[in-house]
Amino acid sequence: MSNDDVLFAIESMRSAARVASGGELPAAAKNVGKAGKLPVSKPAKRPATKANLALIPQVATEEAFCNAKLRKAAYYADDNVLIFNMDVREAMAHLAAAGVIVNCMVTSPPFYGQRDYGAEGQIGLEEHPQQFIEQLVACFEAAKPVLADNGSLWVNLGDTYWSGKGEHKSGESKQSARRFGLRPQDRTGDGLLCKPKQLLLIPHRFAIAMQDMDWIVRNDNVWVKPNPIPDQVRDRCSMSHEYMFHLVKSRWYFFNKDAVGRKSESGSILPPSDTWEVPPARRSHKHKARFSEELVRIPILSTTPQNGVVLDPFGGSGTSLVFARKHGFRAIGIDIKKDFCKSMVEHLGELG
Repeated sequence: MSNDDVLFAIESMRSAARVASGGELPAAAKNVGKAGKLPVSKPAKRPATKANLALIPQVATEEAFCNAKLRKAAYYADDNVLIFNMDVREAMAHLAAAGVIVNCMVTSPPFYGQRDYGAEGQIGLEEHPQQFIEQLVACFEAAKPVLADNGSLWVNLGDTYWSGKGEHKSGESKQSARRFGLRPQDRTGDGLLCKPKQLLLIPHRFAIAMQDMDWIVRNDNVWVKPNPIPDQVRDRCSMSHEYMFHLVKSRWYFFNKDAVGRKSESGSILPPSDTWEVPPARRSHKHKARFSEELVRIPILSTTPQNGVVLDPFGGSGTSLVFARKHGFRAIGIDIKKDFCKSMVEHLGELG
């Protein structure tokens, strides 16, 4: 790889940052992919190190993204969006067969024992939390061939307490979404990890399991929820945070700090903090555990290059896809529940 290629990649990344911040994209940059190169002036040459080479965008070709067999398998398809109504692993196999690569995977999978979505094959209601973690890891292992070598995976997870109290019998409407009969954590448990009042530490057990599969954990970003719905408990603190893990396949990966960073007093750009205060999405919707667009801002803008692809393997209401399209990226959504795939299409249609 030549130094000119590295310079081209760096200039492409700067152009993407200008677009993300509302700046005007240079006319020359609009022809990237047609002419194949972006003319650059003569900045100081950078050596073709692994770190610099990681800045070179690896993006899905139009041919792969618009593959006829892939479109046939999709619930919805156009030139910029693919939506699949199937198990994550099945969808990943279709994408890999078509040669699609994605740059940013960002998702909030079902939390353990929190919801019953009424979909056959759903994740989150396994008898033991270890089985839940194994299922999640298997899904992301299936995603490895689809994620670009310099791509990023972002996973939002919250924790769960083991109850052991048996089936919920309260008539409170507030609890109806979460207390759906006999949840896994309402059972007696194994007396070891699964015993009453135990915080299961599922997010970090998941992250460690991913490390064991050779993923690199870059951050366990903390999502702090201002004014959360208070827990109805008397002997512990009320939970007001979740995690957003940033994982990568390689030591060297694409990351555009300029698109999401903080300006220092000296004018330099600092990386974003690993603590994010973001209000939860409150608007009434079929999906009871929706992403907030602000929660996917840093993941998508920092790790998706120009013309890149964002994929949400547990698409839900489609927040990740909508945010990606608003910022000019291609998008892929997967969900095992057909109603959620329909919602994704509807929300994308609202963009006009």
